[in-house]
Amino acid sequence: MQIGDACATMGAVRARATTSDGVWAPARRGLTVGLVFTITLVGFEGLAIATILKIIEDDLHDIRLLGWVFSAFFLGSLFGVVAAGRDADRHGPARPFVMGLALFALGLLAGGLAPSMIVLVAARAIQGIGAGAIPAVAYVAVGRAYPAASQPRMFAVMSTAWVLPGLIGPAISGVVAETFGWRWVFLGLLPLVALAAVMTTRALLALGAAGGEEPVDSRLDALTLAVGAGLVLAGASSHSLVATPLLVVAGIVVGARAFLRLVPSGTLRFAHGLPAAVALRGLATFAFFGTDTYVAYTVTQWRHASIALGGAALTVATLTWTAGSWIQAHRVRRIGPRTFVRVGLFVIACGIGLMIVVAHDNVPTATAVLAWGVAGLGMGLSYAPLSLVVLAEAPEGAEGTAIAALQLCDTLGVALGAGVAGAILAAGVPLEWTLGTALTVAFSLCGAVAVFAAVAARQLPATIEDR
Repeated sequence: MQIGDACATMGAVRARATTSDGVWAPARRGLTVGLVFTITLVGFEGLAIATILKIIEDDLHDIRLLGWVFSAFFLGSLFGVVAAGRDADRHGPARPFVMGLALFALGLLAGGLAPSMIVLVAARAIQGIGAGAIPAVAYVAVGRAYPAASQPRMFAVMSTAWVLPGLIGPAISGVVAETFGWRWVFLGLLPLVALAAVMTTRALLALGAAGGEEPVDSRLDALTLAVGAGLVLAGASSHSLVATPLLVVAGIVVGARAFLRLVPSGTLRFAHGLPAAVALRGLATFAFFGTDTYVAYTVTQWRHASIALGGAALTVATLTWTAGSWIQAHRVRRIGPRTFVRVGLFVIACGIGLMIVVAHDNVPTATAVLAWGVAGLGMGLSYAPLSLVVLAEAPEGAEGTAIAALQLCDTLGVALGAGVAGAILAAGVPLEWTLGTALTVAFSLCGAVAVFAAVAARQLPATIEDR
């Protein structure tokens, strides 16, 4: 929705790899290590911002833009994933990877120096454009460099890259923010971005371009969609009875046609196979990250518990997500993606239901750790199988375009989930709701989306066919 224990886990996997097709085979070792490190870096940053959200708000004083700290990042990613997917098909994955890291670094620098919330939001948009290239490139690399039998394991290895950020990211970011200031959570990552580029670029250069037909240039559509989604979020955040419907309708009109051109035909109808997988990824990320963005905020701002406890909930979720991903890696080809996705989405809904309980005062605040651990397990079970369906059904040579559509819905779901939940929190102020009531409404919406997605997952294939 990002080495101690992670290294130990990856070392064990490497020791079990006995064929040249394994993810740790000599020909793939450099690529595997580089992708894992880069995802670890991006994951650390994402968890860090969620953990220190209250500190940022206390310094910059603008709750109206609180949701936009995340939404701007993911709206930028909408453009980044499409541009990177096309570039990967046309020129190979190395070029979009390097450009993505450069923009990610620029966003970190601007965010660390931001004098106001609006500047921070703009910096996050730039950072998002760069970050959008990372998963697009990683998925293309998995599709081209790893055989079908090794792809579930590689997705599990990449999910393991979130273990280190999950274990130490929230704690370190909290300590850094309270000791040196929240700005160093951004600035301190800059040297690691350069290291990621050095570690990974050479391996990506070896993959080259896919060949085949010239990919369609969809960058203008991606930009149009980002603008449309931004208008919808602006309308949802507005307190005006006039501006709200006008902005929402304008956003839908602007973004709808662009969205339809960027995703496979039948996506909105949950057509069987590739279209359903793309649509379901968006619903899954809406439900999970619409809640995840405000888990630590619920613990610290509403329940007045420590930043450490809020971070612990995020940490446990990353660990259970990784556990779920390894479970699917060992069983998905036998049980099939449909079952894993349906079960995972129902488990996410259960975790969100427990967070609704945490939004009230009648349970221990530590229940949030259990709640979000359950939701993380659900994402681990459902997330990678959707990627496998897309890779299995994407036209050969056009993996980048298919993955871009998947990541676009993934990112749009995160942006809308975080933005809509943030808009509900902001709307609660003039309505004189308690923060607990606003959180309950926001989490209930996310839970309903998860249940709907679980039902719609019947449109996924029961098994994965090898190419």
